[in-house]
Formats: sequence, C-alpha cells, structure tokens
Amino acid sequence: MSTETVPAGRLGLFGTVPARVRRAAGRAPLTATLVTLLVLVAAVGGSVPADADGSPGRVVGTGASILAEGKWWTVLSYGLWSAGPTALIATVLLAFAVLAPAERRLGTRTTLGLFALCQVGGALLGAGIIGLGSDTGDVWLSSDQTDAATGASVGIVGVGLALSARLPSLWRRRLRLVLGFGVLLFTLYDGTAQDILRFCGAGIGLVSGAFLWGRRRPRHERVVSHAESRVLVAITVGASALGPLIAFLTRAPYGPFSLYSDLFVGTGPGADDLRSSCASAADMSAGCLQVRSESLLASSPSVLMLFVPAILLLIVAEGLRRGRRLALLAALLIETGAALATWRYAAQGLSFLDPSDPGYGDAHRFVVLYSIPLVAMPLLVIGLLLVKRRHFELRVPRRTILRVSVAVTAAFVGIGAAYVQFGYAVRGDFAPVPGHGNLAADFIKRLIPPVYLGILDAPYAHFLPQGGAARTLYFWVGPAFWAVTLGGLLLAFWRPPLRHRAGSESEARALLTTYGGSTLSYMTTWPGHEYWIADDARAAVAYRVIGKVALTTGGPYGDPEARDAVLAQFAKYCDQQGWSPCFYGVTAETLDVANRLGWRGVQVAEDTLLPLADLAFTGKKWQDVRTALNKAGKVGVAASWVSFPTAAPLLREQVRDLSQEWVAAKGLPEMGFTLGGLDELNDPHVRCLVAADDQGRLHGITSWLPCYRDGEPVGWTLDFMRRGTDSFHGVMEFLIATAALRFKEEGAEFMSLSGAPLARAADHRRAADGLQRMLDTVGRVLEPVYGFRSLLAFKAKFQPQYQPLYIAYPDPVALPAITNAIGRAYLPRTTLAQMLRLSRRLMG
Repeated sequence: MSTETVPAGRLGLFGTVPARVRRAAGRAPLTATLVTLLVLVAAVGGSVPADADGSPGRVVGTGASILAEGKWWTVLSYGLWSAGPTALIATVLLAFAVLAPAERRLGTRTTLGLFALCQVGGALLGAGIIGLGSDTGDVWLSSDQTDAATGASVGIVGVGLALSARLPSLWRRRLRLVLGFGVLLFTLYDGTAQDILRFCGAGIGLVSGAFLWGRRRPRHERVVSHAESRVLVAITVGASALGPLIAFLTRAPYGPFSLYSDLFVGTGPGADDLRSSCASAADMSAGCLQVRSESLLASSPSVLMLFVPAILLLIVAEGLRRGRRLALLAALLIETGAALATWRYAAQGLSFLDPSDPGYGDAHRFVVLYSIPLVAMPLLVIGLLLVKRRHFELRVPRRTILRVSVAVTAAFVGIGAAYVQFGYAVRGDFAPVPGHGNLAADFIKRLIPPVYLGILDAPYAHFLPQGGAARTLYFWVGPAFWAVTLGGLLLAFWRPPLRHRAGSESEARALLTTYGGSTLSYMTTWPGHEYWIADDARAAVAYRVIGKVALTTGGPYGDPEARDAVLAQFAKYCDQQGWSPCFYGVTAETLDVANRLGWRGVQVAEDTLLPLADLAFTGKKWQDVRTALNKAGKVGVAASWVSFPTAAPLLREQVRDLSQEWVAAKGLPEMGFTLGGLDELNDPHVRCLVAADDQGRLHGITSWLPCYRDGEPVGWTLDFMRRGTDSFHGVMEFLIATAALRFKEEGAEFMSLSGAPLARAADHRRAADGLQRMLDTVGRVLEPVYGFRSLLAFKAKFQPQYQPLYIAYPDPVALPAITNAIGRAYLPRTTLAQMLRLSRRLMG
C-alpha cells in the first residue's frame, strides 16, 4: 500500500473546517469559551440542578429570594446554565451574532468587562426591582419573587447595546431597534425573572456604551431616512402581534401585557372550562354551546381563526415597511379598533372580579394598573402613525384594489351562500337543527375570532356540528374567507406601487447624445429601463426595479458638472419609493463620490479601453492580431459594415441562425442586462461589422454601441459577438482589429471592448475584502460555463487599458436583495431545464 500526501489546499471545504474553526475562535476567544462552557455544562450537567427542597435552579440560578437567602455566588453561576435546549440554542446563536462582532470591534478585554458588568449588574438590579415590586404588592413582580433565572443572554444583550454606541448611525439604530424591542416584548409579555434581569442588563449596556463612546452625533447622522422610519413604525405596529405570539409560545406568561394577549392570539378553552360550563354531554345551554364551540374550533382547522388578528397586524406592518398608504389607513383603523376592544375587554375583566374574594383588591389594582398602558398603547401608535404619515405616500394601483375588493366580496358571498345552502342540506348533522336564518347568522360568527364575540356580548354558537359534512362546513368557512382576504391584502402591499413618472425616454436619450456618459451608457436605451431625471434636467439615471432594488445600468449620465450630485438625489428618490439603490458598473470616479456619501463599493467587472489616436498593429505584441488580418485575406473573408434593421434578409437570417447555434451549443441560459442579444441589434444607431466569405457565408459578427459627446460619437463599445462553429480561427480578432482601424480613420478617440463581468485584471487583485473574495470565487466557479476570465484574457491581445467597474450601494443589509436583483437582471428568462443543466455543469 502506498500513501500520498494531499496538499491542504485540495482538502476542500470539509478538510479545512477545523482550521476555519480555530481561526474563528482565535478572533473571538471570549465567544468561543462561553459557547463551549454552555454546551459542556448542558451536556454534562443536563437539566438545571435542584435545591435540597426540590426547587429547580435555586442552587445555580439567581433571583430576588435566592439572593435574599445569601446565595451571592448565583450572580456568577446563573449565566452558565440554560433553562432548556431551546434556551441554549437561542443563547449560542445570540453569542455568535452579538458577542463575536463585539470582540472584533471592541477587543476581548473590553467585551469581557462589559459582559461581566451587564451579567452581574443585570442580576443585582433586576433582583432589586423584583424585591421592591413584591414589597409594594405588585401581582406581576410578586409572582417573580421566587423565580430562579438562568442564562447568559443578560450579559450578551447588554454587550450588544453597548456596542451600538460604536457603530455607524445606520447599524446603531438597527441593532438598538432589534435588541431593544426584543427585550421589551419579552419583559412585558413573558415577564419571567430572566426577562426582567435581561431588561436591566440591556439598560446597563446602553448606558455604559453612551458613557464610554457616546458623543453628540452630526446632524446628518441623526436624520432618519424614509426607509428607516418605515421600519421603525412597522415594528411598532407589528409588536402588537409579536408580543402576544411570545405569550402564546411560552404557554405560561407572567408579563402584565399578556393579560390581554387573547385579543390577538387566542388559546381556546381548557378541560376545566368545559366542566364548569356544561352540566352534561347533552347540555345545550347558551354558555355550554359557546364553550364547546370554541373547544371544537381550537382543535380543528378553524384554529387559524384564533390567529387572524395577529396575522392581519403582521401583514399591515409589512405594508407599512413598504411605505403603502393603504397600510397606513388599515393600521389607523385596526389600532382604533384595538383601543376600543382593549377598553371593553378591561371593563369586562373588572366586572368578573368578585368583591367578596380576599384577593379582590390586589387583582383589581393589577387589572387597572396594566389596563391603562394597554389602552394607551394603540392610542400612542395612532399618534405615531399620524406624525409619520408623510413616509407612507406610495399608492396601491387602483386596479389592484379593485381586484382585491372583488375577490373578497366574491369570497364572502360565495362562501356564505355555500354555508347556508349546504348546511341546510345536511341540517340533520347539526344539533339543535338550524334553519336558513340560523345558518346565515351563524356564518357571520364563523368569520369573527371568538374573543371579539365575547366583547360584543354575542353568543358564539346556537348549534354544533355532529356529522362529517357539517363539521367540514363549520370548520372551514372562516379559514377559507380569511385566506382570500389576508392573501389579497398581502398581494396589494406586495405589488409594485403606483409611481410618478420620473422622466421620459426621450429626455434621457437627449441627455445621453448631448453630453454622453460611460462606455455602458448606451445600454440604457435598451428595453426594460425606467428613467429618472435630475431636478435641473442636466443628468439622468437609467434603472430597473427588481424586487426592492433600483438597479442602474452604469452611472449617471449627462452634464459632467451635474453628475456628482445625482447619486444623493437619486438615492433620496429611491428612499421615497421604498427601494434600495444600487449603481452597477460605475467607474472609480463615481465610486469616490459614493464613498463620500458613506456608501460602499466592490469591483464587479473590468472594462478594456483602446485609445485610437496612436493605434498601430506593429511589433511582437500584436502578432496574433496581424496573423488574423492576414489569414482573413488568404481564406477569402472580408469585413463589411451593416445596419441590422436594414440588412439583407439573407444576412439577417444567417445572424439569427449563428446566434441560435451559439446558444444551443452552450445549452445554458443566455445572459442579458449589460450583454446584448439579437433584440439589441435592431437599432439604427448600432453598427454591425460582419465577416463573410466569397460565397456570402457568415463567419462572425460584432456590434458596436456609440459613446456620445456634443451629439456625435467619440467612441464605440463592443457588445454583440458571435462566431460560427466552422469559421476560420481568428475571426473575432480580425473583426475587432478591422473595427479599430475604421474608427481611427473616422476620428474616434477610443474603443471599448466592454466589461468582462466577475473578472479582474492582475493589477486589480491586490486588495480584496470579504465580498470581493466571494465575487472572485463566483467568477472562478462560473468560468467553465460562461468563460468571463477567458474573455478578459482574449481582450488582452489588444493591449487595452484596464478600467475597473464597481457596484456602489448605501445599505449593506440590502446585499442579498442586490445579489438577487443582479442575478435576475443577467438571467431574466431562465427555464428550469437550463438551470438544471447549469447546475450539472457547475457540479461536474
């Protein structure tokens, strides 16, 4: 047996995992140590150890009563234990998401000090608040008095909020928004001792960060964009649903706001409720019918009805995030209803209290104390919506509203008629037996969550289903109607809004021909673009909206003196529309302007420019080009200029055949965006150079896009290139060289061989951040399929000047959406079969 040493570079992804883990642990030793300890303690110790009296967690967990017993060490030990597997996983993920970045930015020692301060300080401050609240007779805090808290999330959240003080304004607001809302919702709706300690740790971290690194921010950092304002309002509205969902998932919430979580997420009656409301199985009293109906609902597909208010709020919140005016109106209506429902629910809750009960005073005080903020909350949200209403100006198309309205109306009428008609046909399967009127009245009730029927003092049911057909009708009419309604509402918010026409194609083309732009600018005349014109009408941007990304083709074009201000103006316009701008294929000069605005950029292509003034194909470095020119003459191939729209029908047919042959040979998706096809040839301003032999057989074709200045072309950009499978070797070199000589004769200043996507010249490969390395990897992966790097190597034969092309974007969070938009722009019409072939080529 022989052995072979495999180089480390050939081990692949799995072979390098241990090394990657070691490097990651070296960069964040505190995170690695904490995660290791948490996992080891959970694996070795199992569940949280119990005290001598059997109380779980009181040996290692901390809390108000535990510290009162003198167990001071628990403020240190409680962070090493987790309440269960779910809590452990959540803590580990939170550590990787928050603690590791903090180590890299603040340093391990500073992060360790902040973690210890927030973990220990949060325990002491939280225990003090619980003890003080218990002494004053607060029902909520008294219930947490003997609770044992465990978990490291107290310190991790505190570190995250301290870290936010060191971050740029965009990330600072987002981190505080996510962590702050999360901590607050868990405290108010779950309300355990651990939640209170976490809230205190978060407060300590926020104050510590402000003390250590806080400073008065420049005005431009304090200004919140349209998009950020929409996110803030959307999260505020969505919290009305997220909080009750937290209470529902925890199953045993202590939080004061969980008192009314049934208004948004119901649970259904339990076995005790059934026994107390129904004297026997044959009991058909109104109270028994209602409880039995709710019990059936909670154990059937109609359980979705219990979640309708929460789902509705989340959909409206998504509409607010997208800036829709319809969502603003819906939110105002829902919050007004929530305020009235909460007030009514509180009044009913107080009426149910028994004054003769010994705990009546405490219960009454608890309901009143926490009903006030619960009623005030929707009123405050209404105020916020009114103050921020200018951020929600995007109108849903009238046609979309009409279609949704028709669909909802048709669903209401159709489902209601079916319920009454078919219900009457199987009326014997209901008990008591209903008539048409009973069924019609009951249909309305099937569409309303049970808790709201209770608020309206309306009985939930007059009869119950007994047989299969009746149960199907009874259970499915509500979910079916709300599926149509909620789906239609989501579609209305999801569809692109009505946009004011920012500029016309004729205005944009006039700016292009008068002032010019980059070597990619003529591609902005291709179909699929929209145009934004600057306020002074001196510059334009061509873009296409894909998802929520406004993806440009090249940079701004127009008056050179006006282009620099365009990026900020166009970004403001995109912000108003709810898009994230991405300038694709811009030069280093444009990227510098973007960098001054705080944007980021990364190279995505390499443009290749040939100055034509001194061009001469002499010397050894031009040997391949001279060979191609000479060979064309020997085989009887000549080049001629044509305009594709007016070319001879035979030539046009040959070009189509040659192009289809080229695409079929690859069997892969034909790319678009900055890579033109046959459709882009059909333009009288595009010049085509074809190579054909004496028999008229086409060997190859190239197309050239004009680059304007003062209304005249001063340069040309190579776009469409196709060669026949049996054409002579060197036909493309022959066509490009012939075009260069002709353009030089005409007085053109330069010729661009266009950009090679996902390829960089050797001189531009020195510095590369994480995203750039990822793009380089994608380029290597796609090389066997599309040959971008081979194309760049081919263009090197013409001794070009290399000009990097970049993408510029303001929001790193939008990178996944930007990546998706660029992919969809390049591959807009990809079939499933083509994607499967592409996958096989990449895998094989």
